[in-house]
Amino acid sequence: MVKPADYAGGQTAWCPGCGNFGILVALKRALVELDIKPKQVLMVSGIGQAGKLPHYTRGNVLNVLHGRTLPAATAAKMVNPELIVIAIGGDGDGYGEGGNHFLHSLRRNHNITYLVHNNQVYGLTKGQASPTSDPGFVTKTTPQGAYNPIHPLTIAIAADGSFVARGFAGDTEHLANLIKQGIRHRGFALLDILQPCVTFNHKNTHAWYRERVYKLDESSYDASSKTAAFEKAQEWGDRIPIGVIYRKERATFEDQLPALTKGALVRQNLDPAKVERLLGEFL
Repeated sequence: MVKPADYAGGQTAWCPGCGNFGILVALKRALVELDIKPKQVLMVSGIGQAGKLPHYTRGNVLNVLHGRTLPAATAAKMVNPELIVIAIGGDGDGYGEGGNHFLHSLRRNHNITYLVHNNQVYGLTKGQASPTSDPGFVTKTTPQGAYNPIHPLTIAIAADGSFVARGFAGDTEHLANLIKQGIRHRGFALLDILQPCVTFNHKNTHAWYRERVYKLDESSYDASSKTAAFEKAQEWGDRIPIGVIYRKERATFEDQLPALTKGALVRQNLDPAKVERLLGEFL
């Protein structure tokens, strides 16, 4: 039986009150409640405050370049489908530098869980506007106010993402449940997490979100309807929905890889002679 102590990590370097703490608590809770051992998990992260999260818990960890979280995570899953792969990044890392990888991971439907800490600002590099900053948001790089933001949930639904959800770092119980659903889901599970930055974003605060977020009623909301999902994904302002926005069952990328029909690549016997013959063709 997995215990919370099994996921005890190092000392955090986040600002007091940072929304990242709520995400860390929710992730640990989800892994414990699913009885997943640290050795079964691979956490892949890029650069940024969100990218530090794996160091504050336990499990296999791979830190990669800014915006390159998903290529490494999807590669790891292809090589060893037995791993529970959790990609972790911020809105700048995932929707800015890594936007192209985000689109193609959705399209291919890799069987991984992607946690995006969306604080609508670049926190590590001291408060520049991010791809999701609200219009008019004044920062060092946007002294006249930020421009029209992207809408990651709408993009994910349009790309036929098989699991599209939004959580709030201030509600760890609800967020932990979403993370559990994302891990259980077979396919690419996007969790866009509203994460207040107490240092550089003084608009989208914990109080601001608490006045606006509401949980989708699973008994009445049809998450399989793409039309309904588009409508919910575009709600922003006075009311912001959290929960599973869209869900669709379809084949994963790994299910369609002929190389995996004999099992995980890491468990298959290697024949060095085949590699030598291939290299010989280039001589």
